[in-house]
Amino acid sequence: MRNVTGLIIFLGLVVGAASFGAFFEPGDWYAGLTKPSWTPPNWLFSPVWTFLYVLIGIAGWLVWRCTVSAQRNGALALWGVQLALNASWSWVMFGLHQIGAAVVIIIALWLTILAFAVTAWRVSETASALFVPYLGWVSYATALNIAVWWLNA
Repeated sequence: MRNVTGLIIFLGLVVGAASFGAFFEPGDWYAGLTKPSWTPPNWLFSPVWTFLYVLIGIAGWLVWRCTVSAQRNGALALWGVQLALNASWSWVMFGLHQIGAAVVIIIALWLTILAFAVTAWRVSETASALFVPYLGWVSYATALNIAVWWLNA
């Protein structure tokens, strides 16, 4: 029962972060920006993020279930930091319209995702592997964020 409760809590944390981020929709401001030709269609973001958020929640839960150690605790701390950065990016980009600041946040997010994957590998290879698609998508999103900043500076 503890494992099920833990999974529900981790998925709930992810839903909370996703819900906070979703509060700040791109809207007309973002639609009016110049974007690179390789910008994905708007309909793609929701299914991709839904899939990734499930992976993020499961990865955190898998690490949490591991034996308490410095590596496990470090990985959990990084998991929490990436979730906070993830949620704050939407607020800064779409809520505050600060494209440059969003670039800084997404680079920090990318580094934190990578750090989690490396740290988590020592306690749960599966949890680490679950972050690979997330790292790939955020790599693409980072390039997109930088391009949007460059094109609209």
